[in-house]
Amino acid sequence: MPHELNLIQQLVVFVLPLIFAITVHEAAHGWVADKLGDHTARAMGRVTINPIPHIDPVGTIIVPLALYAMTTLAGGGGLIFGWAKPVPINPRNFGNYRRDMALTAAAGPVSNFIMLLIWAVLLRMSAGMESSASWFAEPLAYMAVGGILINAILMVLNLLPILPLDGGRVLASLLPPRLSFSYARLEPWGLFILIGLMVTGILWPIMRPMLQLVQGLAYSVAGLM
Repeated sequence: MPHELNLIQQLVVFVLPLIFAITVHEAAHGWVADKLGDHTARAMGRVTINPIPHIDPVGTIIVPLALYAMTTLAGGGGLIFGWAKPVPINPRNFGNYRRDMALTAAAGPVSNFIMLLIWAVLLRMSAGMESSASWFAEPLAYMAVGGILINAILMVLNLLPILPLDGGRVLASLLPPRLSFSYARLEPWGLFILIGLMVTGILWPIMRPMLQLVQGLAYSVAGLM
């Protein structure tokens, strides 16, 4: 990747990885729930990689683009994230409520990890095409780097043990029932806690070690480490 992209070019190569990262994340929740007996998401057309049913105009488009523009203008280094419409889940349809809720919640971050590895493979492929098809290899390489970064961020962010994030759902399912009930009462404050961590600058240092780990794994798969 010999030259630096301008803002418009960066947005172009980041849009597809971002949409897929968010879309597949939500579809994975619905797919696992469907396999575990809750067919609500499938009935509503949410077990699909078609991004349209999953797109939230604010969380999928406006917020990520605004954050990306602001961090780019500020010299980079900020946290870029987004969200889609939550997949509807009816846990009363599960055979084992606690286990199945944990598996359904974990499906999102797992899907981001799988996509991260897929982008790493594509990055490796792009390196092999530089001499014969540089017109395609260079954009693919940029897109793959963006896909690795975006999926790493979504995976690590969602693994934080804060409700309503996926990590919070998993933790609530693993705690003893009484403690789980007390923990679940914190959910209305979860978004405020997350925003507070972001504003105070605490969130990024918390996430950085895990981000470095998963990105290092991806670049090892790509043959760049």
